Amino acid sequence: MANENSERYLTFALGKGRLANQTLKLFEQIGITCEEMKDKETRKLIFVNEELKLRFFLAKGPDVPTYVEYGAADIGVVGEDTILEEGRNIYEVLDLGFGKCRMCVCGPESAKELLLHHEQIRVASKYPRIAQNYFYNKKQQTVEIIKLNGSIELAPIVGLSEVIVDIVETGSTLRENGLQVLEEVCPLSARMIVNPVSMKMENDRITKLITDLKQVIHKEN
Repeated sequence: MANENSERYLTFALGKGRLANQTLKLFEQIGITCEEMKDKETRKLIFVNEELKLRFFLAKGPDVPTYVEYGAADIGVVGEDTILEEGRNIYEVLDLGFGKCRMCVCGPESAKELLLHHEQIRVASKYPRIAQNYFYNKKQQTVEIIKLNGSIELAPIVGLSEVIVDIVETGSTLRENGLQVLEEVCPLSARMIVNPVSMKMENDRITKLITDLKQVIHKEN
């Protein structure tokens, strides 16, 4: 049985774009490479490292926790914002230390008073679950949450909402539009997530991976 188990591929779902590139750079530092993924012209969907028995595929951020929950991927790498918003049955095992930003309540300065006095206000966000959890559970403030998909900054400018809940990196877009950070909801960064069954079945391999990564992250910080 042990031999059969060691032949099984460990499958990784990586959030597309900058997140995947940074993850692969980190993996290379612990000896995990996937040359196939470096080919910019490739149309492949799944990339394999035969020697280490690893498979990788790229997915849209919000889909990564879904692949991991259902066991289509053993391990995923995605932003904490996506993990909180999707609310999937997964283990969050490691903060990878990159992709750092903050989830914040933002709006014009005039909205400060409304937040202080727990007024009934409208909140626009791409992240309705995070927004609801913050206002209802942390602040005990009743609000109406409006889900948007595009430029959230527009909402308070055109009067759709008093404030927004959104990711803030530098804050320059906010400033350009007369908005500011009013409250911080939580810090965000890239995280590694694991399927609970995979954690049991492949405990040795996954634990070693986490330990190796921790050492690299610890050195960098």
